[in-house]
Amino acid sequence: MTKSFWFHLFLIVVGIVVGSMVSEMTADIPALSWLSYGLNFGTKSPVVLDLNAITLTLGISLKVTVSTAACVALSLVLGRYISEK
Repeated sequence: MTKSFWFHLFLIVVGIVVGSMVSEMTADIPALSWLSYGLNFGTKSPVVLDLNAITLTLGISLKVTVSTAACVALSLVLGRYISEK
């Protein structure tokens, strides 16, 4: 895997974290509540596989909001601008 892959993965993670923070902070502000509009994808409850000697619990959930998508896009654009210099 190249250095570019890790850099882009880092930018995506930063965008997700910042977007989630913005979404949580603006949820109660009437003029900015549209930033926290989104959809949840994933399992409602985890899938449990019990093999008597070992128990495996699997679950995944993804919450996509307007602010998360915007922050990921912004972080990738800023990352492209930074990497050119």
